[in-house]
Amino acid sequence: MCCLLTILVFLGPRFAIIAWYLMDPGRFSMVIGSFLLSFLGFLFLPWTMLAYLAAWTPAGIAGFGWAIVGFGFLLDITSYSGGGYGNRNRIRSRR
Repeated sequence: MCCLLTILVFLGPRFAIIAWYLMDPGRFSMVIGSFLLSFLGFLFLPWTMLAYLAAWTPAGIAGFGWAIVGFGFLLDITSYSGGGYGNRNRIRSRR
């Protein structure tokens, strides 16, 4: 069960980004201008990229939109650090 949850956390947002791009590629070109930025967001910060895409309006991101982006960044950080915290008891100390 833990492996399934890990796979969903790491691959789920990436599949959502691909699906969103296939349904609305114009939004990606408006929100994220360069290929490099979108690739790096896809690779390293997928939750943040999804939150940014969801919070963006033609007027820009303001107010509560930044809270959504911050929550996406928090999800990215916890998804990367959760594995180390969960396995902390498996590593034997040399004391």
